[in-house]
Amino acid sequence: MTKKLTLLLSVIALSGCIPPELANRIMEKGIEQRMSSNTMKQLDDGLHFALCGAGGPMPAPKASGPCAMVIAGQRLFIVDAGTDGVRNIMRMGYQVGDIEAVFLTHFHSDHIDGLGEMGTLRWAGGANTSPLTVFGPQGVESVVNGFNMAYSHDFSYRHAHHGDVVAPTSGAGLAAQPFIQPQQGELTVLLQNDDLRIEALAVDHAPVAPSVAYRFSYKGRSLLISGDTVKSANIQKFAQGVDLLVHEALAPNLVTLMNKVAKETGNIVAEHIAHDILDYHASPVEAAETARDAGVGHLVYYHIVPPLVIPGQKALFLNGADKIFKNYTIGEDGVAFSLPSGSREIIQTSKGL
Repeated sequence: MTKKLTLLLSVIALSGCIPPELANRIMEKGIEQRMSSNTMKQLDDGLHFALCGAGGPMPAPKASGPCAMVIAGQRLFIVDAGTDGVRNIMRMGYQVGDIEAVFLTHFHSDHIDGLGEMGTLRWAGGANTSPLTVFGPQGVESVVNGFNMAYSHDFSYRHAHHGDVVAPTSGAGLAAQPFIQPQQGELTVLLQNDDLRIEALAVDHAPVAPSVAYRFSYKGRSLLISGDTVKSANIQKFAQGVDLLVHEALAPNLVTLMNKVAKETGNIVAEHIAHDILDYHASPVEAAETARDAGVGHLVYYHIVPPLVIPGQKALFLNGADKIFKNYTIGEDGVAFSLPSGSREIIQTSKGL
């Protein structure tokens, strides 16, 4: 539904007098637009990026679970499948049925908990005849098998109800595509054809292992998505000169404050968590240093911890990072960039949902 239609409906609703005929017409137009729209078809040739989830495991109004979308030409890929990510993909006007593959950085719950829904909506919403391919380091097989088992009843229900037109049995579920985590200083090529190259590199999220980042290259444009990691020389090495560095960030000053308050209020669990998470994430300052030293075009912060929910908190989150690297964006759900082929432009196409 367009913003104009939404605004009109809101105004009428506030007046308390919505004629049923008008409400029906507005809804019909909104459905028509939603069903016929496909944002990907409107994109010029190039490498495009959008955040379908800018946050981490903590709930936040503008930062769903970690989820990144990469479009190379007319090919749609997802990196991680956090809570509400697939619904944000639809809110941005993309067709979930067009998703070609998912790439998991690691197997923390907040990075995989939307995977079952993503696979189901891609299948039953796009009549796909093959399962959703899920790339990941070794261990991805058990993750995929678990989701397939959990959704096995759903597969049979949907096929029995809708048949092959909507839910062909051959397309149900997920298909694991495991790879061995690369050594430090090495890249593993996962997909290469035409002008597209997708590579994995190792990161440090100990004790969570394996953990990887992904680098996408298409027609001379490039981006790297860090996954969860401490500051990494390996990321700096392979982010050299990329157009877009999408880097996780945890603000130690704010998390330390959470630890202090939890201790004072006797919340032992929160105190423990706020202490433990400090040692396996990069800070905004460290992400900015990596962006500066790698000479990247633009830095996008994502997997933002803690949630940014009050005025002035962004300055506290950055804690001076903006002075280290000035070309940055603090991610929110729906933030999007385009990297047109044959150009050096980095164009922010959306500031959020």
